[in-house]
Amino acid sequence: MSHLKLISCASRVLSGAAVRSEYEFISGIQFGSTKHSVRTMSKDADRAITMGNINPNILALEYAVRGPLVMRAADIQKELDKGAQKPFKTVIRANIGDAHAMGQKPITFIRQVLACITCPSLIENGDFPSDVKQKAKDILQACGGNSVGAYSVSHGIEMIRRSVAEYIERRDGHPADWQNICLTGGASSGIKYCLQLLCNNIGGKPSGVMIPIPQYPLYSASLAEYALGQVGYYLDEAAGWALTEKELERSLAEGMKKYNVRALVIINPGNPTGQVLTRENIELIIKFAKKHKLFLFADEVYQDNVYAEGSKFFSFKKVMTEMGAPYNKIELASFMSVSKGYMGECGLRGGWMELCNLDPGVQANLYKAISAMLCPTTLGQAVVECVARPPKEGDESYELWHKEKSDVLSSLAHRANMIVETFNKMEGFTCNTVQGAMYAFPQFKLSQKAIDAAQKEGKKPDVFYAFKLLEESGICIIPGSGFGQAPNTWHFRTTILPQPELLAQMLDVFQKFHAKFTKEFA
Repeated sequence: MSHLKLISCASRVLSGAAVRSEYEFISGIQFGSTKHSVRTMSKDADRAITMGNINPNILALEYAVRGPLVMRAADIQKELDKGAQKPFKTVIRANIGDAHAMGQKPITFIRQVLACITCPSLIENGDFPSDVKQKAKDILQACGGNSVGAYSVSHGIEMIRRSVAEYIERRDGHPADWQNICLTGGASSGIKYCLQLLCNNIGGKPSGVMIPIPQYPLYSASLAEYALGQVGYYLDEAAGWALTEKELERSLAEGMKKYNVRALVIINPGNPTGQVLTRENIELIIKFAKKHKLFLFADEVYQDNVYAEGSKFFSFKKVMTEMGAPYNKIELASFMSVSKGYMGECGLRGGWMELCNLDPGVQANLYKAISAMLCPTTLGQAVVECVARPPKEGDESYELWHKEKSDVLSSLAHRANMIVETFNKMEGFTCNTVQGAMYAFPQFKLSQKAIDAAQKEGKKPDVFYAFKLLEESGICIIPGSGFGQAPNTWHFRTTILPQPELLAQMLDVFQKFHAKFTKEFA
């Protein structure tokens, strides 16, 4: 019996909960070896926290993009580094949207500003463009003690919040109030802050949140963590992952049987599905949110990542403003991150949220709760400043910044096409156009023989396929069951982030693996 399965069985005994063996993890950390786990369980009487009394919400939490497949990929890479002989030389991590880890070069302007604010002597002595030095001076002046080592205001440096408001005004053509901007440690922390506002039971029912299926697992994981109800609505794969009012109404009616459904999450451009919503679809969603008095979460972190001809990003703030009363009064939180777009600065943890039409008391209490976390990293905030107020035409850094930004986005568009074209040539595959974001979510068919083999190993069929792919080719993708998918369909998410040469190699290896797999399980 594998150590994951042994732990899973033991967990059922200890907690009475059916903890799923395929996704037995906490925050991406495996519980440990079989020997260690059994020894730990034998000493429960000596421990304050055991598998029997741990917060059950943590047991329920799953986060597929850092789960067992990713752990196994890390182990395989270590084996390769020690000289293990495998039919591949390295693991290709197509599992997570980490641009720099996949070879994307940092934007020079951003890194030069970071260099100057972390080592201020470079402002006077370094060979940097004048606008870089001025940006660094402005950021340092806005920091406490003229140092990025000082705490900032909990919801972010005022100068940078004002810059974000100006960015939103340029983007949408409508005013934005800087006091409704909150800087965050990436979009994820802002999303979780807002979800916490919903953590209560009304009339004996917990709050419910509508999320797309497929969805980014941050949402399902956070809902489990906070004991909020997950109410899934299906995106229409046949219609390019659009959504319909009929499906939204079905989902809400079903959800209301168990929960007080109070919020609706939209991811646009889509993760993992790569669609870009039309303006008409956005208007439909806004009308639905208004009709049912739902708080709207607009996850818009991929707003720079739009590739397909005819696709265009519209923010929910812009559309609801232009729809006028009463739709311009819905409660909205929109989220942006420096981890995506052309920047790819995942590790620096910068982002923001804009809050629209919240009750002033609710917003004050949200800011109060955020203050308990002191502040987001000041380096992340500095990157936000560089994104919100980048070099403008005529500035010394403008030409290089513009070229680097354009090169990144055009290369991503090329890679998006490469992936879709390849998958649609493969037997049993269908893949919608990647209109935006950084992922493809193809559907693939599995024979009954493959499904039976998966069941024999105690795995879901798409998980079985993904493990086979990893072990035989070194390609790490995430099975669709980690994101949610329509019943009796199988998908996986892959990023489009491997650089073109590596991506071409990955797709060639993928095709060969799939042909072999199909023959083996015919």
